[in-house]
Amino acid sequence: MKCPNCLVEINPDFQEIYLGNDNDGHWSIFKMTCPNPSCKKMIIKLGKGAVRQRPNGTILGIQSLTEDRFVKPLTATRPPVHSDVDSKYANDYKEACLIISFSPKASAALSRRCLQNILREKAKVKKGNLVNEIQEVIDSGKLPTYLSESIDAIRNIGNFAAHPLKSTSTGEIIDVEHGEAEWLLDVIETLFDFYFVQPAILKAKKDALNKKLTDIGKPLMK
Repeated sequence: MKCPNCLVEINPDFQEIYLGNDNDGHWSIFKMTCPNPSCKKMIIKLGKGAVRQRPNGTILGIQSLTEDRFVKPLTATRPPVHSDVDSKYANDYKEACLIISFSPKASAALSRRCLQNILREKAKVKKGNLVNEIQEVIDSGKLPTYLSESIDAIRNIGNFAAHPLKSTSTGEIIDVEHGEAEWLLDVIETLFDFYFVQPAILKAKKDALNKKLTDIGKPLMK
């Protein structure tokens, strides 16, 4: 995972403090300190889920989380969007990042809208429902396999493909399983890299090479 304070990749090593249960379920606090020497800030999450317990009924803590959110820091746990990403996509992504701890369902809705806009405007798919648009971009063969498989998995998030209305009304708030909203953000980050960042890097390299070719009087790269 990435530390939500410094965004450096770290190994999660949370200490759990079981809080108890209410009508919503069982709750624990998970805390650790970032091991990055230049950070060393506390990371605290509040989590809910099924509990593990001894045969005598003594509760040991949360066995499997169904919900968790950062309490400290209350910030998006994603790196900044690259400057080459158009703002109309970046803004939806940033908002989806900011609200994911408070409402994964709302975050997923923003991510789906962002995904659909990318597919329509960058992949040039025919406008329809999101499920069909995903299928079209996969069938086009223009995406690397890892990216096609990642996008294909989105149709299973929130049982999305099973509900035609939901796939038409992309921004509708629907239930998502634990971790699915994060997966959507992962996929969008990969799409940003494919459609915006890498082409910009290649263009910059080509421009630099053409400048050198011009300086020595040779033909430019096409």
